[in-house]
Amino acid sequence: MTEKLVIIGNGMAPGRMLEHLLEIAPDSYQVTIFNAEPRVNYDRIMLSPVLSGEKDYEQIIIHGDGWYVRNGITLYKGHKIEAIDRVVKTVTSSEGVTEGYDKLVIATGSNPLIIPVPGHDFAGVLTYRDLDDVNAMLLAAQSRAKAVVIGGGLLGLEAAAGLQSQGMDVTVVHLMPTLMERQLDPAAGYLLQKALEERGIKILTTANTKAILGNGRVEGVELADGRIIPATLVIMAAGIRPNTALAKEAGLTIGRGIVVDHAMRTSDPDILALGECAEVGGHVYGLVAPLYEMARTAAAHLAGDETARFVHIDTPTKLKVTGIDVYSLGDFADGDDREEIVLRDASPSPASPCTPLISRRLPSATWCNFRRCRAN
Repeated sequence: MTEKLVIIGNGMAPGRMLEHLLEIAPDSYQVTIFNAEPRVNYDRIMLSPVLSGEKDYEQIIIHGDGWYVRNGITLYKGHKIEAIDRVVKTVTSSEGVTEGYDKLVIATGSNPLIIPVPGHDFAGVLTYRDLDDVNAMLLAAQSRAKAVVIGGGLLGLEAAAGLQSQGMDVTVVHLMPTLMERQLDPAAGYLLQKALEERGIKILTTANTKAILGNGRVEGVELADGRIIPATLVIMAAGIRPNTALAKEAGLTIGRGIVVDHAMRTSDPDILALGECAEVGGHVYGLVAPLYEMARTAAAHLAGDETARFVHIDTPTKLKVTGIDVYSLGDFADGDDREEIVLRDASPSPASPCTPLISRRLPSATWCNFRRCRAN
């Protein structure tokens, strides 16, 4: 008898898991997916090109409606799961649908961190996590007015570049002294800031947001030092947190994320978790490479391979801003046991218009690479 597999979430990680599962064990499960978003699976790492106008939604779809039909998969769109009953092994959606399972996969992703400053709930304050956020930002950008992006990490800088390409006057407010401080050393962060400023994006570092100003709608951002930045749009891009609420309510073990073993099993052996909501080996992940490794491991386990294990590897971080290539891998922090090798060319020749900064610290064999290219 075919077992029932229910998946909560339809992001890139569970989508890749299903691809693997259909390849290695195509007839093992009757699959049902509940997706809180009212759409099919799409490539979230391509949201930045959608925001900048380089792509549209149809171009970033991974699995269209026909894919689910061809593979006999039931997809409930716009159905947020509100409860998991581990005793009778059912899930219940916001639309009143209850589905039984033999195996359950939780892939609820992450939630954006909302800084609890006064005015954080005003109209005009948005986050940057999914297609709905991008559509709201595109609508706001039609005003060609001023935007403030709070957070100078990957998502914040991609949001800033996208809004600027849509004609908005953009200021990035970042708490730390240099941009992308979790991926880049100070020298590379400085070069990145200069490259963005050359594109017309204002950057304020060591800037702490005190309040969002307005009367129910955004009119500006006040910093702790008293500066006020006029704005009609504020993007919160200060970080993410694993979405563990549903799993916690179901009584599963929670740490920073939903705690899983190296086979992606939670504290309930019939429930797996993967993606940004999962914590494995003390780590939570937001980059696509480890999420796809989770997907491969979960699919193998569901197909009966008890030897499959998730293995942590350092994966590169890339900034997706046209004309500025940033690449970072590993731990670039200083240490007595590390040797730093730096190649820096501050004066690019006409034949080589890029300014590279490549550094390596040994013996950990980690790399941090920044490349800045002038626009043609």
